[in-house]
Amino acid sequence: MSVQARTRVPADEGAAGVWSRLRTGETGPLPLAGVLVLIGLVFQVLNPAFLSADNLVNLTQQSAATGVIALGVVLTLHLGQVDLSVGAVSGLAAAVVAVGSVRAGWPLVVAVLAALAVGVLVGLLYGSVHARIGVPSFVFTLAGLLVVTGLQLRVLGRTGSVNLPFQAWLVEFCQTAFLPAAVSWLLVAAVVVVYALVRVRDRARRVRADLAAPSWADVGLRVGALAVVLAVAVAYLGLDRGVGAMFALFVGLVVLCDVALRRTRWGRFVRAVGGDAEAARRAGVPLRRVFVTVFVACSTLAALGGVLAAGRLAAANQASGAVDVTLTAIAAAVIGGTSIYGGRGSAWSALLGILVIQSISTGLTLLTLDQSVRLVVTGLVLAGAVVLGALQRRARES
Repeated sequence: MSVQARTRVPADEGAAGVWSRLRTGETGPLPLAGVLVLIGLVFQVLNPAFLSADNLVNLTQQSAATGVIALGVVLTLHLGQVDLSVGAVSGLAAAVVAVGSVRAGWPLVVAVLAALAVGVLVGLLYGSVHARIGVPSFVFTLAGLLVVTGLQLRVLGRTGSVNLPFQAWLVEFCQTAFLPAAVSWLLVAAVVVVYALVRVRDRARRVRADLAAPSWADVGLRVGALAVVLAVAVAYLGLDRGVGAMFALFVGLVVLCDVALRRTRWGRFVRAVGGDAEAARRAGVPLRRVFVTVFVACSTLAALGGVLAAGRLAAANQASGAVDVTLTAIAAAVIGGTSIYGGRGSAWSALLGILVIQSISTGLTLLTLDQSVRLVVTGLVLAGAVVLGALQRRARES
């Protein structure tokens, strides 16, 4: 069989094929990216300040901390599980950082490491309980939410609020640190080159295996589209302060999680367990290890999100990691396309999902609408994402 025959576009990839891929959810992040663009255009019409460089820089910075928490939720959803305490863990981590560095006099680095250690310990406990006893994650993470919230209040003490000094490096990193223009462009070039190499290698592997492979035109189109999107984003944000260091850290974590889920044995195990835990066990997948590592990663990312939130606000208080943080993180993961049934989704769900939620929140704020409207709109978007996911799952099984 010739290369031309192997790389030929299948006959059903016309309108019917595209509709079939949309119906079963095989189109990747493109539909959600289109929704994000539509949201931007709508709010721009309603308020011309929405797409200003200054507002978009603020939007990306505001989405980073909760986005990191949502990234951990994406991992647990891959297993068909959910962690209801991620917000509380982030609040406890914020309290540990503030109290440890301000009241106890610890070096800030030590306080940050202690906060992350809290996340690791919580994740180890959750993973062990689920793997060894089989208690549903909904139950023990709900109990954990109450326990961790109580610990947060205990750590904060009677005052209930601790301020971080503005000259602290954590506060500067989260509030005023932005990548130099040259660094931003170098990162764009590196991402595009790596993505192109991965696409070319994947195409070559499929050709060698005598499988249907994308054409060179398709590969070039995807690489070019990524280059254009990244270049436009960096150039436009550069009209104001540029790309925030905290947002760059969030995107970097998304990339690392994406590589881990798609390119490592651990990622294949996670997807296998989420698809069918019993079949994965019979195939030799170490279920206990997978559950423990995923819950540890989720809680650690939640703790990191709390540390970043404390740096962003230069404070930790009783409202840090409130219930709405948990709900927003879970909503971002689901809206981003991660299936609540397990086994399907992408690390990029956290990025796209939190950008959708933060865009709605920022747009409604610019329209001077109160929080009640934001909650209603976000809830409707979440309900739509869940319904769509259920319909796509039914279409794949039919």
